[in-house]
Amino acid sequence: MDNPKITLRVHALQRMFERAISMDELRALVERGKTIEDRPDDNPIPSRLVHLQIGPRHLHAVLADNPVDREVFVITVYEPDPALWDSTRTRRRRP
Repeated sequence: MDNPKITLRVHALQRMFERAISMDELRALVERGKTIEDRPDDNPIPSRLVHLQIGPRHLHAVLADNPVDREVFVITVYEPDPALWDSTRTRRRRP
């Protein structure tokens, strides 16, 4: 979806502030992030996990798309824990 309206959930806004993730980084995640997991059973709307590396920083965001209104809901955003993800931060490590 090109240039969607981005709607932040309160949780996402709090996490952006706590983790020093800028609006520019978030927009890059929404526009250029690669979907690494689809979550079709999420309620109330299906979501997806996206990844983008910006410089040395890896970021993940959980997004829910509303293509009818060209809108993306940002559920949360974070830096993935290297202990839980491979070096590319796109595949979970096995326990």
